[in-house]
Amino acid sequence: MADTTEFEIFYATTYRRVVAQVYLMTGDAHDAEECSQEAFSRAMVRWERISGYEAPYAWVRRVAFNLACSRMRQARRAMTALVRMGPPPSHPPADVNTVLVVEAVRTLPVKYRQVLVLHHLLDLPVREVAEELGVPEATVKTRLARGRRRLSDILEDRDACWEEVGHGRQEAARA
Repeated sequence: MADTTEFEIFYATTYRRVVAQVYLMTGDAHDAEECSQEAFSRAMVRWERISGYEAPYAWVRRVAFNLACSRMRQARRAMTALVRMGPPPSHPPADVNTVLVVEAVRTLPVKYRQVLVLHHLLDLPVREVAEELGVPEATVKTRLARGRRRLSDILEDRDACWEEVGHGRQEAARA
């Protein structure tokens, strides 16, 4: 218990200083906080040993600096790869129907979403969907039927709402 209290005091008195120093090195407050938190979490699990060091603060700061340097190297490599590959291909914006279907699918329970996506979007036969999910084929068939029915009901309800909104707009435009 004494070690925990000692670490908590150490953390409370040194955390802001470590974050500030890492921030000055990286120029990114979020990265500075992440690296500092990671350094302190590493120190916490080794606190029995680190607390005996002449300067435990220096150990934490060094770990935070090393983590920040690693992040900067990773970011530089990622940027180089992105530049080398060029911009991603442009995709046309999704049409209204696609957006409506995606939103409707998101409202379904996961068990129905899984079978609908695997079967209809990935074109897996019922047998493979059953194997992948570890359920009997009959269960997949039942979930497909129920999922389609629920999806149909959701989309019909939304169509009805769109029609009401559309009629309201037309009546307002006439007035």
